[in-house]
Amino acid sequence: MPSTGESHQKTPHSLPARLLSSSPFRSRRRALVSRLQMGSMPGPAEKTIVYRSKLPDIDIPDHLPLHQYCFQDLPTVADRPCLIHGRTGDVYTYAEVELTARRVAAGLHRVGIRRGHVIMVLLPNSPEFVFGFLGASWLGAATTTANPFCTQTEIRKQARAAGARLVVTRSEYVGKVLDLGREDGIVIVCTDGTPPEGCLHFAELAQADEAEVPGVEVSPDDVVALPYSSGTTGLPKGVMLTHRGLVTSVAQQVDGENPNLWLRRDDVVLCVLPLFHIYALNSVLLCGLRAGAAIMVAPKFEAVAMMELVQRHRVTVAPFVPPIVLALARSPLLDRYDLSSIRAVISGAAPMGKELEDALRAKIPAAVIGQGYGMTEAGPVLSMCLAFAKVPFESKSGSCGTVVRNAELKVVDLDTGASLPRNQAGEICIRGSQIMKGN
Repeated sequence: MPSTGESHQKTPHSLPARLLSSSPFRSRRRALVSRLQMGSMPGPAEKTIVYRSKLPDIDIPDHLPLHQYCFQDLPTVADRPCLIHGRTGDVYTYAEVELTARRVAAGLHRVGIRRGHVIMVLLPNSPEFVFGFLGASWLGAATTTANPFCTQTEIRKQARAAGARLVVTRSEYVGKVLDLGREDGIVIVCTDGTPPEGCLHFAELAQADEAEVPGVEVSPDDVVALPYSSGTTGLPKGVMLTHRGLVTSVAQQVDGENPNLWLRRDDVVLCVLPLFHIYALNSVLLCGLRAGAAIMVAPKFEAVAMMELVQRHRVTVAPFVPPIVLALARSPLLDRYDLSSIRAVISGAAPMGKELEDALRAKIPAAVIGQGYGMTEAGPVLSMCLAFAKVPFESKSGSCGTVVRNAELKVVDLDTGASLPRNQAGEICIRGSQIMKGN
């Protein structure tokens, strides 16, 4: 572990970016600095104060396409549960998920999707969401994720701005995108029921011959995910996240001898947060796949239904947002369910105060509870509580942790641009290969 005063080295392939906080943090970017446990930093003789993780940097295989990276250990986890569908109870092994994703890639190729193209996934959490995202990755295509509860106008605007050539959705949302098929020639795919005239059923993709997947040379700098974020101002805009960027971000969390976020192969990770947001897509799905854990996919948050799933499937890792934490901490029904299997509760996407964190800890005393901080444009994780590490560090309640490994962070004075020491409010700047792609 680097110590205070140790000189720092540049992160390989780093990409500088001066980024403001995303919308949930806009009014709190100064206050956030006091919630960051800064980690190590150079000595006072250096003019620029740069903070790094307390964990050492690691070698990251960022030359690999995202899907190959996630399934790199497939031979050792092939028969282990990968996805558990909360709605049906269906369980898909790692071998089945990998095979289905390749078949979907073949199906996508059959209907004209190629490297550099974009598909839209307009779905709640479901196995089909995962298969569609990974299948597109196999072809070198990108996925723009969209909230199915958005209005027809919002969805059409995103699809057209992203240049989507295909939309995967469910029957209850298909009416929002039928005009895209008629007016723009976009292929519409339904995952359930009988598709409307002119639309395909997802089974037509999932039953394709995996041998038909073309040999695509995917570049680490190809865009693989195109989530939309409002950033600090204006309407939502597409954020270009590359294979290199997402591989780096996932590795910063779960790779290494002492991962910042220790996920074990016998873990069951709850995925109740929407996969169309980067938090769940990255820190739940992709991190879970890389670690070889089981991912319990629930379509949406309902307190009682979620607690029943935790009890039935013995969920061990629960990624939440503060409103869910608040609902659980206040629920009179929580004591009726056995939640003792939960060993870690992760909170992000908005600040969680010490009082709320302590209230949940009183309800689930065996769980390690901590927070992370991020934004879509940063890939998204900037900092994470080190109490989640395999060899944990002491962490302050209410803190959003320390900067992730293989990255550099500084806090600058908004008026002078000078980098600031600990306990000074300013603007966060982050550098690392996980940052979004530019032009």
